[in-house]
Amino acid sequence: MSTKEIQKQIVDNMRRWQKVENSSVSSTGRIIEKTKNPIVRLVMEIIQRDSQFHYRVQEFIADTLEKKAIVLNPDELADVWDLIEKHIEIEEKTVELAQASLDALKGKKMLVAEYLLNYLMEDEKKHNLVLANLAKIKDGMYPYA
Repeated sequence: MSTKEIQKQIVDNMRRWQKVENSSVSSTGRIIEKTKNPIVRLVMEIIQRDSQFHYRVQEFIADTLEKKAIVLNPDELADVWDLIEKHIEIEEKTVELAQASLDALKGKKMLVAEYLLNYLMEDEKKHNLVLANLAKIKDGMYPYA
């Protein structure tokens, strides 16, 4: 398969995926309209916002393959890397706080709080992973760093 064919396949996948994300936004909206339960509403809002952002990322991917490739210049990354490292420290603190909160709840049967704290913990871990992968990109640009 040629590079052009692979790019077309990925763009097609992104467009189909965007339709699924739109369905998710609609579905969560219907659930939000139907319930007054605050925990169900909150969970649906979380999913809805994630789906909206996923759509945006998929659009970005498709645009970089269809219109204009986006370049991450090593100097651009270097200009903000100190700030990114400071942000990594912030994200690490959020994981520590989430873990301390989960530890405090252990065995207390506070299921809703534990459920939401587990969600926050996983989301914070995801942030750390995204930043760690960005660091891998930086290291690939600067193998001597």
